[in-house]
Amino acid sequence: MRGKRISSPAKRYLFQASLLLFLFVFIFERFADEMIEQDLYQFDSGIIHWVQGSITPPLTGLMKFFTFLGSTTAMIFLVILTVAIMIWRKKRWEALFFVIATGGGALFNQLLKWIFQRQRPTLHRIIEETGYSFPSGHSMVSFICYGMLWMFLFLFFRAVWPKVMLTLLAVALILLIGISRIYLGVHYPSDVLAGFAAGGAWLVICLMGLRLVLEYRRANPQEDPLPPVH
Repeated sequence: MRGKRISSPAKRYLFQASLLLFLFVFIFERFADEMIEQDLYQFDSGIIHWVQGSITPPLTGLMKFFTFLGSTTAMIFLVILTVAIMIWRKKRWEALFFVIATGGGALFNQLLKWIFQRQRPTLHRIIEETGYSFPSGHSMVSFICYGMLWMFLFLFFRAVWPKVMLTLLAVALILLIGISRIYLGVHYPSDVLAGFAAGGAWLVICLMGLRLVLEYRRANPQEDPLPPVH
């Protein structure tokens, strides 16, 4: 950074993020390996029977609502709204990385689906979906989008309790989106968990990139390639 060393907090952040990235990649690799070896039947079937063991019309409606919150339509709306607010708040780099994280994550998911080409489950299908199954796009992109939004809001709040409540809300929402895909019969549990792991890895990479950019701006405030927002 042109003679200015990276700060100790940034080094610590990048080190911890690297450990988390390794964990997410390891989890995804294990599921991918077990899926290729076709060793996930007992794991998937046990969870599917448990999740789909209490199907009722009201619960189905609720699960459809949560699956909508992880849909492409919901993601596009959330990205547009969030980016508009960030630009208004002059958080240009944050807005750029939010778009890169969500849009890039969706493209990355399609690449992974094409690589593994796992067919979707066919039993107890409540809604219809097309395309390959592994990893779950809803799970992966919602982890990225809601996870990055959680990070921005977490840093915004100062008090502890709002941070705790925000964290619980984000975790519950992401988990329910994943569970809804199993409940509705369009994904195996391993698809969902692999989607979380792949989404977590991509999210960590994007957050590390954002931290490096903000650190560079801190060290070189006169060199900002993004034009000012008027």
